[in-house]
Amino acid sequence: MKKSKGGVLFVVGLLAVAGLFGCSQETPVEKAKAAAASGNAATQAAGQAAVDSIKTPMDKARQTESVLEQSAEQTAAKIKESTQ
Repeated sequence: MKKSKGGVLFVVGLLAVAGLFGCSQETPVEKAKAAAASGNAATQAAGQAAVDSIKTPMDKARQTESVLEQSAEQTAAKIKESTQ
């Protein structure tokens, strides 16, 4: 009887050790790296969105400035033409 209990305990112990080695859990360092990688991507996306939200109105203002300059040149040309 004692021999069989010892054998059973030995087998259970081996299974427990095999189970512990079989589980491949991430270490905290790997979790930190994964979180940093996803956090970095989110930060870059937010930064790019901020840049885009500033660039779009600036581009529109530049286009408007160009149109206004052309209009001013045309008006100046008409005034010069009418005074001659």
